[in-house]
Amino acid sequence: MTVGGSTSDRFRDPFELASEAASTVSGWAGSPSHDIAIVLGSGWQAVADGLGAADAERPTTDLPGFAAPTVAGHHGQLRSLTVEGHRVLLLIGRTHLYEGRSPAEVVHPVRTAVIAGASVVILTNAAGGLDPAMRPGQAVLIRDHLNLTGASPLSGPSPPASYPGRFADLTNLYPARLRTLAKEADPTLTEGVYAALRGPHYETPSEVAMLRKAGADLVGMSTALEAIAAHHLGASVLGISLVTNLAAGVSPTPLDHTEVLAAGAAAAPFLAELLSAVLSRL
Repeated sequence: MTVGGSTSDRFRDPFELASEAASTVSGWAGSPSHDIAIVLGSGWQAVADGLGAADAERPTTDLPGFAAPTVAGHHGQLRSLTVEGHRVLLLIGRTHLYEGRSPAEVVHPVRTAVIAGASVVILTNAAGGLDPAMRPGQAVLIRDHLNLTGASPLSGPSPPASYPGRFADLTNLYPARLRTLAKEADPTLTEGVYAALRGPHYETPSEVAMLRKAGADLVGMSTALEAIAAHHLGASVLGISLVTNLAAGVSPTPLDHTEVLAAGAAAAPFLAELLSAVLSRL
């Protein structure tokens, strides 16, 4: 991991580093803890302003262990704010395996947020729709995922004794309770299985056909590792995908990252309203 250009953190224990970052975040925000963390993925950045004014805001790149995003639409920003009575830590942007990051680097912000007190983590992303009936701009709750990245945030040395062991049970990774609350906020929401691949290239039509046969409804390049890391530390995870395009072989046009950002910007008012309504029910 890097801090302000340093590479020394790459060799540190990831849980120790996340604990240090959590202490830094709590001191900076002037709050001993945050009870909810929200990660805004590609196309979701415009949603941040719709959630309300930040009590504190800063770039993440000078925080312990945080790596700078290299992808358009991921700004590397942290906000602390109050939404519907909850202290919320808003992580705007994320890093990915395809940027050359390790699993520990990818999940470091989420680990930091949970250690800083977040008992609920809401993970958002942009996803390709595998079902021709899906439409760009549609929000889909993640019921479960297929981690096809070939990586795990729990690989490597065993976690320190003060943390849960590495053999995490993922049976209830995306609890039905949170999905029910989200559907109370918006009864039109549907559910689906998210397939996480490494990227950065989009999938071939044959790969999309394989994913559909495997039970996936959505495909993207994030979220799964973060969900595992948050769940491992005891947080409840709610995943929400924004369908920004139809996947290869389903879409009639070539895929492009600019359409991801455009779809997110167009859906921003709806998405901000959805997140606020979910938070009001937590």
